[in-house]
Amino acid sequence: MTGNGSIELNGPIEHVFHKLMDPEVLSECIMGCKSMELVGERKYRADLSVGIAAVKGKYDAYITVEEVQAPHHFKLVVHGEGGPGYVDAEGIIDLTPLDESKTQLTYTYQAEVGGKVAAIGQRMLGGVAKLLIGDFFKKIKKNLERGQQIA
Repeated sequence: MTGNGSIELNGPIEHVFHKLMDPEVLSECIMGCKSMELVGERKYRADLSVGIAAVKGKYDAYITVEEVQAPHHFKLVVHGEGGPGYVDAEGIIDLTPLDESKTQLTYTYQAEVGGKVAAIGQRMLGGVAKLLIGDFFKKIKKNLERGQQIA
């Protein structure tokens, strides 16, 4: 399963990059993230509880940030296992300044699922993936806007 997209975010590129690297922000913005703890350099263990269609369940996940080229590029690698099955995913994030106060975020991802969750079919899984990713970026955008209102 693969996909891509982009979103315009309010904030200079350095600020957007810093927010995306902040584990507190990530845990707030990942749907169903109950906790996230640092277990190594740029590696986190997360407890996720996802409740969408047949993907419902609890997952123990590891999230690693790799290939960091601040403030323009990084890769997120996710491995999660739980009752419904497993997921292995990689997402590449590229940031481009549009001007001093706006940043274009472009992403591509690929994911592989197995176990019971794989039986629901690629079309439904693709929809769930788009929902999870869309929700993540909507929350990132709100977090950035909330930070600007406070400043």
